[in-house]
Order: sequence, then C-alpha cells, then structure tokens
Amino acid sequence: MKKLWLILAILTGLSSCDFSKYRLVKEYDFETRFEKSGGTETGTYSEVISFYEQLAEAYPSNISMQEFGTTDSGLPLHLVMYNPDGEFDLDKIRKNHSIILINNGIHPGESDGIDATMMLFRDMAGDSISSPKNTIVATIPIYNVGGALNRNSTSRTNQNGPKEYGFRGNARNYDLNRDFIKADTKNAFAFYEIFHYLDPDVFIDNHVSNGADYQYTLTHLFTQHDKLGGNLGEYLNKKMMPALEDSLRVKEWDITPYVNVFNEVPEKGFAQFMDYPRYSTGYTTLWNTLGMMVETHMLKPYQQRVEGTYELMRSMIAITDAESSIIKDLRNQARRKYLTDRHYNIKFEADKENPSIREFKGYEGEMINSEVTGQERLKYDREQPFTKEVEYYDNFVTTEEIEIPRAYLIPQGWWQVIERLEKNQIKMEPLERDTIMEVEVYHIEDYETTNRAYEGHYLHNNTRVEKSVEKVNFRKGDLLVTTFQDGARYLLETLEPTATDSFFNWNFFDTVLQQKEGFSPYVFEEVTQKLLEENKALKKEFEEKKTQDPDFRNSWYAQLDWLHKRSENYEEAHLRYPIFRLPR
Repeated sequence: MKKLWLILAILTGLSSCDFSKYRLVKEYDFETRFEKSGGTETGTYSEVISFYEQLAEAYPSNISMQEFGTTDSGLPLHLVMYNPDGEFDLDKIRKNHSIILINNGIHPGESDGIDATMMLFRDMAGDSISSPKNTIVATIPIYNVGGALNRNSTSRTNQNGPKEYGFRGNARNYDLNRDFIKADTKNAFAFYEIFHYLDPDVFIDNHVSNGADYQYTLTHLFTQHDKLGGNLGEYLNKKMMPALEDSLRVKEWDITPYVNVFNEVPEKGFAQFMDYPRYSTGYTTLWNTLGMMVETHMLKPYQQRVEGTYELMRSMIAITDAESSIIKDLRNQARRKYLTDRHYNIKFEADKENPSIREFKGYEGEMINSEVTGQERLKYDREQPFTKEVEYYDNFVTTEEIEIPRAYLIPQGWWQVIERLEKNQIKMEPLERDTIMEVEVYHIEDYETTNRAYEGHYLHNNTRVEKSVEKVNFRKGDLLVTTFQDGARYLLETLEPTATDSFFNWNFFDTVLQQKEGFSPYVFEEVTQKLLEENKALKKEFEEKKTQDPDFRNSWYAQLDWLHKRSENYEEAHLRYPIFRLPR
C-alpha cells in the first residue's frame, strides 16, 4: 500500500450505487523518498514531518501526532503514536498496554531508522503487516532537528549511503547522544517531556556504527545488564536479547553485539559498550526502561541497512507485545528495589576473568605497511570471511558503591540543578522555615580534569570525596529531595559526585573548586604566630610536615597557605560539595 485516496460523499439524491455522487478530495502518497530512489536516498526533515502529518490525517483512529517543547533549532519535537485500538489517553491504557518508544535521527547522518520507521508506521496503519495487540508504538521521527536541516553528502566519511544526509551536531553543534544528563540543549528538555509523558517500557535508539569490518549488517547495543541490575537486568540479558537474536536469525538477519574496538580486529575479543547516563539508553535505564541502540554497519549498502532496521523493530515490537505483562511486572519490581535497598552500585568495569563466548562472523584482518603514512595500518580482506568463537566481555563488576541517603538537601541557589530535576519530574519539598540540620557533607578530596573540551565542558573524573557529619544552616525555600520516589536512580547518578556522569563531573559545581578569599603574607604572618602559640597540636603537626616534606619546608607560601586552611579565616565553601545528604 503506497497510495491512499480519501473519498467524500456528496449527497445528491442519486442512487446509492451511482458512484458519480462521490468526488476525490485528497490523494496521499505514502511512498517514501527511500523507496522512490531505489534505496539510495533519505527524506528531508520537511518530507518526514509531512509524511507523518498526512499519515495521522489519513488514519486518525490509529495514528496520533503531537508537538512537544522546542529544540535549539526553534522547531518543536514531534511524537507520533500508533495504537490499533484507536485510544490515545495513556492514563486509560497504560495499565494493560506496553509502550515502546523509537528514537530516530539523534545523529541525522545515521538516517536508517528515520526511513525504516516511516515505512513501519505506514505498514502497521495500512494493515499490510500484523499489528501488536498489547503495545503502543511511539516514535520521535527526528530528534536532532537542527542537524537534519544541515544536510550534506561528505561528513559521514566511512558510510556507504545515503546520497545526502543530516549532520551529527545539532543547531548549536552539540552531540545530543552525550546530553541526556547535562541537558545543555532545548532538545534534551523536550525529550524529557516526551519520555515522562510516555514512561516507555522499551526504548530503541536507531544508529549507524563506525569501527571494525565484519559480515553483519545489524548489531545491537543493549543497556549493560549488570548496571540495569536485578531481575530486570537478568531478563534483558537472558531473555529479551536472545529472543531478538533468534527472531532475526529466522528471518535470515544475523545480528551480533556492537563491536566495541578501535583499530583492532574483533576476534581478539571485545567488551560490551558501557552506556553511561549521558547516552540515551543509559538515561532511560535510570527509569527502569529496557533500552537498546541499533547500530547498523556503515559499510553495508544503505537499502540493506534500512531493511534490516525495519525487521529488527518488528521483532522488538513482537517480543514486547508477547511479554507485555512480564515486562511491566519486572519494571514495577525494579522501582520497588531502589526504594528499599541500602546501597547502590555506582561504578563498574568489565570482568576480564569472566567473558562470554560468542560465535562471530568477521573478515580476516592484518597490519600492513601504509602507502600514505609509511606506518602500519589495519586492512580487512573481504575475500576471507570467517566464523570463529570470540571472547565477549559483557559481565561487569562493581568497583564502587554508595550508601543511599534518605534525602538530599539542595540550597535554592543551585537553580541549574533544580531546573533539571524539575524537568525530570523529581519531587521536591521546600523547607518552610530557616533551620539547622545535622547532615552528611562531602568535601572534594581530589579529581582530574580533561585538558580538551568535550561537548561544551571540561569533564572531571576519578573524583574522590571525604564525608563528615556537620550541622548546616538551611534557609526557607531550600529543597528537601527524598530518594523514596521513582526517580531515585536519577538522583543517585546525578547528585553523588563520584558517579561517572554526576552533575559535579559535568562542571555544575566548579565554583566551589575556586577559593574566593585569600591572605596577604605580611599580614597573615603575625596571625600564624598567634595561631601556633594557642594550638599546640597544630604546631606539632606543622613542624612534622616541614620535617617530612622538603618541598613544603622550602616554600614559605605553601606553609602559610597550609596554616590558613586550618584557621578560622579559611572559607568553608571551598571544596565543600554544596548538596547535602540526610542519612537513613
């Protein structure tokens, strides 16, 4: 079904079998640019949005289309939903239906999902393929609107088609698949609105890979199951992923996990990609949504990649539909888990002692001398395909855990953090009066900072903290944020400074890293004399440090600075993390 004609009856008093009383009012052409071009082109932004607008007009009982927020481009995000039952009041149907959200065009040069999803929605609405019974299928047709409007034919250096496509950066040149926690873009805020409106059970983000060469057109990047945790993580790894692989194998579409190597041959073994919360599936994990990225292989023909993406989405919809009640129950279990657990795993690393063994279909590769650089380069030989067993490191172990507090206290001045919590529907209660509370306080003991800009930031990492218990003055209007809510994981991943994608590591609190008040040495010299005379323990520690540390002993400024930091003149805000914990 490619075209649809809408007929309007004009009452003329003629016989009911006289077709002259009908006139043609609109013709819909639902053949996509991809199909018209023989699988070599992808639709423009305006063509894609127009396609869904017409689809919603032609099938109003099955297709709903809405606008949400705005993006950095000035245009809104669109949400298209398909439900064969014709009901789009989510409050009425959520209990008995699963919801699957498909995100397309986060990197508009990776347009496979854009075209595949257009055909998928058309075919479901037109009954040319079977429709789910217990699942609502929703899609964001193009997430990176600004990037989609910035079309070219050269920036995807390694990619085999389409002829023209959008650009990876958005209207402000942000990579939106690094923005889900820091939310520097309006796109992210609009996504939050859609995501929390739907509360999807399953999330798919369609991409195209870079990297190694191999036989597969399709690879999957499920969210890391140990990080997802509990029965939900077990289900993702042991049931949903194998079910998808089996379904595609029956259709003769082999699939493998995303090949996470750079300038190496995959048969040496590779680790699962760790999707931190900056990434789409890492973010959706914080809300106990089962997430996966589709990564088609960039060197395969465009038509083949789009057709594979289409079949993969059909398989995921069928699995979600068949397992609807199980998935919803597991998500409810996960929500309860983080309301009762005392500890939370916050950092992981691949368990190199416990790999999975998987069959892998690749091409022989070798290091040869480059005719360009004169150095060694990697070359694959497609005339030498192989099937081998390889080690896949998809089991991760916890390297750091934290104790979950009863609540966080956020001074109202940190409005950028508060704004992001509000957008994620985090429940917060303002204090009704000024008060003094005994709370846990973090002091930043050490951290490292990248020396190159990354998505508008200079990221911190390897952050270490010391914890103390102090009495802190809070003002009326400061916010009490309990962890006893659905957003508990989001709070822990953003407010715990040692978490990989914490707000601290994304530079939201850099002002506390700079000391604001100092001292003039000639004035402070006399203060230190009095300080050492009155504090014998401090004087002993001072003398021992001079004896043991030559650099300290030979630097008069280092000595005065050390004493200043131990005096009442030293500002308490320096290196004190300004989000406070209320222990259980």
